[in-house]
Amino acid sequence: MKTAHILLLCILGAALISTSLCHSIGPDNCCFEFYDKIIRRSLISSYVRTDYRCAKAGVIFTLTKGRRICVDPSRPWVKKIISKQDTGPF
Repeated sequence: MKTAHILLLCILGAALISTSLCHSIGPDNCCFEFYDKIIRRSLISSYVRTDYRCAKAGVIFTLTKGRRICVDPSRPWVKKIISKQDTGPF
């Protein structure tokens, strides 16, 4: 009887460990929806591209007040802001 309990605990422990490892390997920041409106460049403090493992490619703008917004990287206004950010001071 005790052997069955120990075996069950080992199986449950292995399942918990494998589940937690699987969740820690994936990407941290993905965009599932994009903000549709144009954001003024003066409101954006920084940006980061989403991980290649995300279902949708996206850009996350961090606004000056700390809010983070997902935007579509294929939109012309997003490309313009990114190119200006990469070439000079915001």
